[in-house]
Amino acid sequence: MHLRPRSLWRNRVPFSPEEIRRTERWLATARVFLAISALIAVWMDPAEIRSVWAYALLAIYIAQGTAIMLLLRWHQQSTPSFRYMVHGADVVWPALISLFTTTQSNPFFLFFLFVLAAAAYRWGLWETVMTAVASLSLLWLGSLVLSVASTRIWLAHHHLQIVKVTIADFDPKRLFMRSVYLLVMGFLLGYLAEQQKKLRAEKEVAARMLGLVRMDAGLAGALSQIVGELLRLYGARRALIVSREGSSSRIAVGSLAVKNGIPAIDWLDPGPSGAETYLGESVASAWYANSHRDAMEFTVLAMNSAGELVREIDPAPVQRFAEVHPFAQMCAIHFSVGQELSGRIFLLEPHFISSIDDELRFLQELVRQISPAVYNLYLLRRLRRRAGALERARLVRELHDGAVQSLIGVEMQVDVLRRSYNGHSEEHPATANHSELMATELERIQNLLREEVLKLRELMQQMKSSEVDARKLPGFLRDAVQRFQRETGIAARFLLDVDEVSLPSPVCRELARIVQEALVNVRKHSGAKQVTVQLLETGGKWELIVEDDGTGFAFAGKILQAEMDSTGRVPAIIRERVRLIQGELTIESKPGRGARIEILVPQVQLVT
Repeated sequence: MHLRPRSLWRNRVPFSPEEIRRTERWLATARVFLAISALIAVWMDPAEIRSVWAYALLAIYIAQGTAIMLLLRWHQQSTPSFRYMVHGADVVWPALISLFTTTQSNPFFLFFLFVLAAAAYRWGLWETVMTAVASLSLLWLGSLVLSVASTRIWLAHHHLQIVKVTIADFDPKRLFMRSVYLLVMGFLLGYLAEQQKKLRAEKEVAARMLGLVRMDAGLAGALSQIVGELLRLYGARRALIVSREGSSSRIAVGSLAVKNGIPAIDWLDPGPSGAETYLGESVASAWYANSHRDAMEFTVLAMNSAGELVREIDPAPVQRFAEVHPFAQMCAIHFSVGQELSGRIFLLEPHFISSIDDELRFLQELVRQISPAVYNLYLLRRLRRRAGALERARLVRELHDGAVQSLIGVEMQVDVLRRSYNGHSEEHPATANHSELMATELERIQNLLREEVLKLRELMQQMKSSEVDARKLPGFLRDAVQRFQRETGIAARFLLDVDEVSLPSPVCRELARIVQEALVNVRKHSGAKQVTVQLLETGGKWELIVEDDGTGFAFAGKILQAEMDSTGRVPAIIRERVRLIQGELTIESKPGRGARIEILVPQVQLVT
């Protein structure tokens, strides 16, 4: 286990069984090769060995290493208990063999370096340091045991030469330097292993988040999934994603929380000062703020886009944010997708275990890696929309120049024939009945043709509505109302109480289709003589009203959307489109005196 992990989420990225097995096989091979090399070295210089027991222990160590190699080849898994047992043996064997050598500067000292490298490869910094401490403890203990034993031999035999050999064998100064060397190597190897583990974990997280950028999820879905993954990584209570398209003053603010393992997003109203609250200008592209308990004061660690710490930063953006969303700890990261989309991601109450500046640099680097993929998704979405718009425009032209013109021509010919039969019946009364029947049938066919022409034109208008955005919406609605009046003879007017509409393009397209559907229903079913379409801004919301003086619906009074959903009352198409834009639908009906449809749309909407 890690005594002091750099970050909790990095420890949740373990090595795969195949990686563990591959590491253990390399360590087993290195263990046998090192033991055989030590055996050859002492064979070439036997003076390093004080007892034949050293050869016996070395032979046992070689046999153990060979057995481990064969065991790893036969078995496909290496359990943690097996690795701990092997590692413990690797710590004990060098210290045991050193008891039978003449000096601490013997070939077996490399075994201590091997066990440090093994700990670094298997685990990390603190395990490697603990291995170094354990090895040094055994090394010092063995040296002291030999020193005491040698002293007792001298006391028993009173031989001066033995004293000189014993003093030469036990050199505290050299042993101390070897100990320092092992500790330094332990820290160095452990640190390098920890850094490698950190980079591996960060690479895996980045790859996983890049996999969330999919075309089927859409731009908003991809951003929601990425921010949801950040919530899981840092155990944050909540996250806010704030986006702005181009240089528009309109922003979208989404609040994310992980519910039952799934990121759920709620869209908030940023208010009139939302851009200043969430996207205020700052020299920092990332910061971590820690609030004090008794006052609106914060300790802020900020970092610019180059990953350099910013010494002096204006705390005003943090204070404005805290007034709306109080927090104890907060992290904010700026993102930019080309020049078309930018914003900030806020993590509330994140758990940063490692140093904060390291986490901020990682988040900045993560955003840099993911941004190109998100930008490609954004461009692909625009390309598909543009291609779809061009294809719809082509179909509209073909319908207008082909089927519509042909139907109008046929309708005009039928009208001529009908008038001819009416004139013929007046000149020849004997055939009046036959002519009247024929004229009636021709009139029915003419009405059918006129109805089909109207349907085709309505279809063409629906195809054109896919290109509507906030700038085009007022003109599109005005043209639709005027065309409706020309084609049906029903008096119609359009009212708009603002100069500029600030709604996302998807919402504008749905509003245009809702108006088209409502006008079609008026023409087909209401028998109205007048109709009014209004687009108003009231209380931070947009209100669309379609009102006529026709027969109304099959009920009297006012019903809300909840009642419509439970009873399934018409109009179903309009009800579904209102649900898509997260609006509120109200229908008021006065049978015989008309009907009124009201739709409230929040200004904050999903950027798709």
